[in-house]
Amino acid sequence: MKKLLLATALTALSLGAAAAETIRIGTEGAYEPFNFINDAGELAGFEIILGTELCKRAGLDCVFVKNDWDSIIPNLQSSNYDAIMAGMSITPERLELINFSENYTQPTPSAYAAMSPDTPLTEGVVSAQVGTIQAAYVAASGAQLLEFATPDESVAAVRNGQAQAVMADKDYVLSVVGDGLEIVGEDVLLGGGIGIGLRKSDTELKAKFDKAIQEMKADGSLNTLITEWFGEEGIHF
Repeated sequence: MKKLLLATALTALSLGAAAAETIRIGTEGAYEPFNFINDAGELAGFEIILGTELCKRAGLDCVFVKNDWDSIIPNLQSSNYDAIMAGMSITPERLELINFSENYTQPTPSAYAAMSPDTPLTEGVVSAQVGTIQAAYVAASGAQLLEFATPDESVAAVRNGQAQAVMADKDYVLSVVGDGLEIVGEDVLLGGGIGIGLRKSDTELKAKFDKAIQEMKADGSLNTLITEWFGEEGIHF
């Protein structure tokens, strides 16, 4: 009888392990400090640390996978991964395509950077990463929008004279200013904060991530991470 019970228990454990599903989280790996490739060639950044903790709290087995920004939503919809953590702001336009978890950052400022403080921002050529809320803002501002696949390319366009200014999340802009490139103009508040992108059908997964985010807000650990990655000036909950 004991052998039978032991065999039954082992079979149940084996089936449970086989049924366990790995949650794949897509990220860009090119938007410091949110997500980037470190010197060891590994994904790193605020969202990698945060996502690992959220998965732990939610009881999920998660892995991060790198994906280019311009195809990051289509690949979620095609089930090439199950979630997105890539500095993606919650906007009405994106909510038509996918769902979002509760936000894990407050709406944060976007900023312009240019090689001269007198650079006009609502005329001329302004670069931004394709498919971002900053690109949409520039397009509506009166300036000529020049889009690039990566944020680094949009900054390089200013340094090499293709564009007069670049617009991006201020946290990213702060990481690239210097050598003549400086923040210009006023900050612009865009979006509803950053959240985890999810397929609309994955309501159970959304509920698990929402609960974990709410726990981290309540116990202060999310604010601790924000301070670690964005400094005391980071916008806290």
